[in-house]
Amino acid sequence: MSSVIASARFSVLDRSRVREGHTTAQALRDTVALAREAESLGFHRFWVSEHHGVPGVAGSAPTVLAAAVAGATRTIRVGTGGVMLPNHRPLVVAEQFGVLESLFPGRIDMGLGRSVGFTDGVRRALGRDKDDADDFAAQLGELLGWFRGTSPTGVHAYPAEGLTVPPFVLAMGEGAAIAARAGLPLVIGDLRNRERMRHGIDTYRALFRPSPWASEPYVVVSGTVAVAASPEEARRLLLPEAWSMAYSRTHGTFPPLPPAEAVETRTMTAKERGFYESGLTGHIAGTEEQVTDELESLLKETGAQEVLVTTSTYDRTALLDSHRRLAGIVHR
Repeated sequence: MSSVIASARFSVLDRSRVREGHTTAQALRDTVALAREAESLGFHRFWVSEHHGVPGVAGSAPTVLAAAVAGATRTIRVGTGGVMLPNHRPLVVAEQFGVLESLFPGRIDMGLGRSVGFTDGVRRALGRDKDDADDFAAQLGELLGWFRGTSPTGVHAYPAEGLTVPPFVLAMGEGAAIAARAGLPLVIGDLRNRERMRHGIDTYRALFRPSPWASEPYVVVSGTVAVAASPEEARRLLLPEAWSMAYSRTHGTFPPLPPAEAVETRTMTAKERGFYESGLTGHIAGTEEQVTDELESLLKETGAQEVLVTTSTYDRTALLDSHRRLAGIVHR
């Protein structure tokens, strides 16, 4: 195995994607089951995500789901990728992570994003609008202050105050600069736009200021990694998510994942087909040998210390096989 792969950490994020013909409850149980497998395979972290009002995603309460994952595992780090800070009051977020860290000491990560709701309706339901993302830097500072007991309100966040829960910023573009100025680790995606990713990483490293949370830049690159016995099988893993993304871009709603064989027979408009074909490109997908070469190139190109694998597909058996094959590459 290459030294660059051997020196990197590899982690898993699961979006609790709903599958056609399956319930949202099953999607959440699938996430917890996958976390157990990720732990047994030696992955470093297992993260869950936050989505609201999305038919195809069951994970709407990431700190609740993280608690279930941490309770079902023993050693793997558990966290959020991420809690969307503009949707919440920083005090409440601090309290939630304080509870998680108190129950599972030394295992909790606090991944934070700056996105607001997927649609205008969701944003209204959350009592937010697009402009709330502009306050992310201030919200982030307030949140970290609750852990350090520096709030000017005189209020204390129990049990968070005095605890150290590693914060990460999920970002592209402007968010990279916010992470750098706050002195926090950066999680950046996606692999399909390498030039934009590299620019974000360069910005982050150039502007980074050491902080009590991180003394030097720490970069996590995130994206889809699919490993299978053949390139064709690896590509099939990508089909359900690519179709769902194309559908969301043309219909405004993100549907449950269909089986790959159903995608292959579906008729699409020219616009849908364009989004679909685009959604299949730029990922790391192939055999063990191909993926090893691509990961090596990615890590050398970005200088990242960690890869967060965000693969979603309909076939959970094939997904687990992909993670097993990836673990085989990483621990070879």
